[in-house]
Amino acid sequence: MIQVFNLDKSYGKQTIFSKAAFTMNAGERIGLVGRNGHGKTTLFRMILGQEHPDDGTISIPNNYRIGHLSQHIRFAGSTVLKEACLSLPPAEDGKDQTYKAEAILMGLGFVADDFMTNPMALSGGFQVRLNLAKVLVSNPNLLLLDEPTNYLDIVSLRWLAQFLRNWKKELIIITHDRSFMDSTTTHTMAIHRCQIKKTAGPTEKIYQQLLMEEEIHEKTRINDEKKRKETEQFIARFRAKATKARAVQSRIKALQRKERLEKLSNAANLDFSFSAAPFTGRQLMEVSDLSFGFQPDTPPLIDGLSFYVGKKDRIAIIGKNGKGKTTLLNLLAGELTPLHGTIGYHKNLKFAYFGQTNIIRLDSEKTVEEEIMDAHPEQSRGAARGICGAMMFSGDSALKKIGVLSGGEKSRVLLGKLLVSPANMLLLDEPTNHLDMESTESLLDAADAFGGAIIIVTHSEMILHALATRLIVFDDGKVTLFEGTYQDFLDRVGWQNEINQSPASTGTPSNQSVNKKALRRIRAELVNEKSKTLGALQKKIDEIEHMIIHLETITEQKNRDLLEASVRGDGETIKRLSKDVHASQSKIDLLFSELETMHARFEDRSREFEEKLSATEQ
Repeated sequence: MIQVFNLDKSYGKQTIFSKAAFTMNAGERIGLVGRNGHGKTTLFRMILGQEHPDDGTISIPNNYRIGHLSQHIRFAGSTVLKEACLSLPPAEDGKDQTYKAEAILMGLGFVADDFMTNPMALSGGFQVRLNLAKVLVSNPNLLLLDEPTNYLDIVSLRWLAQFLRNWKKELIIITHDRSFMDSTTTHTMAIHRCQIKKTAGPTEKIYQQLLMEEEIHEKTRINDEKKRKETEQFIARFRAKATKARAVQSRIKALQRKERLEKLSNAANLDFSFSAAPFTGRQLMEVSDLSFGFQPDTPPLIDGLSFYVGKKDRIAIIGKNGKGKTTLLNLLAGELTPLHGTIGYHKNLKFAYFGQTNIIRLDSEKTVEEEIMDAHPEQSRGAARGICGAMMFSGDSALKKIGVLSGGEKSRVLLGKLLVSPANMLLLDEPTNHLDMESTESLLDAADAFGGAIIIVTHSEMILHALATRLIVFDDGKVTLFEGTYQDFLDRVGWQNEINQSPASTGTPSNQSVNKKALRRIRAELVNEKSKTLGALQKKIDEIEHMIIHLETITEQKNRDLLEASVRGDGETIKRLSKDVHASQSKIDLLFSELETMHARFEDRSREFEEKLSATEQ
């Protein structure tokens, strides 16, 4: 258990935490949400002891091991495998545990040939993956993961999600990928207005809770201000009358005792709205028999790819890192020349390109405003300032030099340049890497509303499910066009490495050791056992969900009653209802925890049965 109590932390005039508190219980997997710059990484650093609070306590049990994904690259091992094995905890039985490190490395995208490579010879992205592997291998009591998905491809990301779902100890994760967070955590914790709020369940639940609390705060503030004004009018009217002296003094004291609620400021958010250039045709681009490779004596990254881009297409380019996704985007943008084949552009095509490497093209001596102006010189300075504000560079922030900005801020400048460039096709390469969760959703909404075509490289399954209607897939050494959504792809094709993974040893007889008749009998018994076991678990899950729905309906009504009582200023009712809501919420949190356990048990047993059944297939 970790307990944080009365936590205060400021940097100069900026308050990060003020009397913040939370408790983390055994086995909880927490998703930490909050705006960029509001203290998520600072909280991690204080838990690790790398920074200290100005006041308050962080209580951590003795001999409690914390593993975190370090951004610093320091390797002591001469090979990738040796480096990973350095983090293995001592085995209680004295047996060799190297296989654990190998399994985690392969899950994160390494292949056996990489194991003997010197870590310093790896690319930056794979060095970060090796750091992540070391953390997972160390099997700590608490995992602290700050944006672990940024350097993972979609296949490794899917493996990591499954690994974290099976994690039995504690976890706190920061990620801009909402679906990844919801799929791997049992609780959500929000840093909001210098406080920390925690609840069981997915991100949507805590956002709804925060919204309701702010509505209650604002309605209570308005009602208090109305009463304060009435009291001030009473005091001003009767102050001079001796017969009212006692009543006036009583009102004055009451007014002094009453704490004044502050009006809540609106939280800053990115305001996306892509500018669509007109287009009346049907096809923006046609790619025919496209081939490309960097080395003439090696197999091409892209070989014989053909597809077209319609005027409102949503095409996602997916696959492992280093296989050619960004290369294809650069070819479509005209930044690389094909070895073979053609890329035909409609005469009215206007595209805007957001690329990860485009950050280096920003002029470090120019201001944010100047870079926005350069993207579309015809715009007025006022319009450019408006885009700066939309990208959260308001006021003097728009006059900051590019050279002093963080990587995330530079990404926002690139997105701003995109917004002022009228286009009928957007080329986007991992546009959400430096955005927080709220900004990612704003970008997704803008992309959904955009009237032109979008071709996007992303590892976010949330974006793929929400946006993509066609796919270009790099997998198993090939690049192919898939006509359908990402869910269609998973259902009908799937990732080759997941298909090829051999099932874990289950003790089920193999095809070589028993005859077909025996296999059919074993399979029938397994199907029957699966139906009974999973049926019982599903019944329990349904019962818990029914209880949660019932309690949440009651709690929602009590919250509405509480809101009305707050407006009336009915103190006794507020006190009683607040106690009831707290009790109901505690029951709901316990039920969500039990539901999570039951879902995990259902998934584990389902997976066990599938592995056993696959071993009996003829």
